[in-house]
Amino acid sequence: MSSWEEYSKSIEKSKEYHERYHRAVNHPIRKEILKLILKGLSEEQIARELNLSSSELNYHLQVLLQGFCIKRVDGKLVLTQEGRVVEHI
Repeated sequence: MSSWEEYSKSIEKSKEYHERYHRAVNHPIRKEILKLILKGLSEEQIARELNLSSSELNYHLQVLLQGFCIKRVDGKLVLTQEGRVVEHI
């Protein structure tokens, strides 16, 4: 998993980091996914709550992973510091 430290070494990498992050958090479904992860819901529960197919959920989770908003810890989804922005929206 990439981190801010890897992307802070050059202007180009910093720009890529911010673009990936903004793409991840600027979508209504992904905002809802972040809120549900914060509540501790599983992937299956999130899919059911948002009426998403497994492929739709996987797509959004990939964007959130690539956007530094979530990570997997012991098979569970958890918010990163970046993903915790959902607490303020």
